[in-house]
Amino acid sequence: MILTTTNSIEGFRIVEYKGIVTGVSVNTRKASFSFKMDKYYASVEATMNDAKEDAFQKLTENAKKLNANAVVGIKLDLETNPNLAMTMVSVTGTAVNVATDK
Repeated sequence: MILTTTNSIEGFRIVEYKGIVTGVSVNTRKASFSFKMDKYYASVEATMNDAKEDAFQKLTENAKKLNANAVVGIKLDLETNPNLAMTMVSVTGTAVNVATDK
């Protein structure tokens, strides 16, 4: 599965548009009573990366359900709520079928 933020893929042409697909992931961090900021930042980074990877996995699964082999024009939205220790990642793009130009 090809995933890209661009609207085209070099060396390929879009032969069919399948529809818009989305992947959303909401992760919560476990409360930490340690006030070491480096540990806190590492925890936030890990949580964001986990949420991003999960959202992209869901996006890919939704594109496969449409029998697509690529997703173009991907946009990423990241929301955090420190009060709830929550991170939400949403990725949206257009599922397509592509073929090589050759």
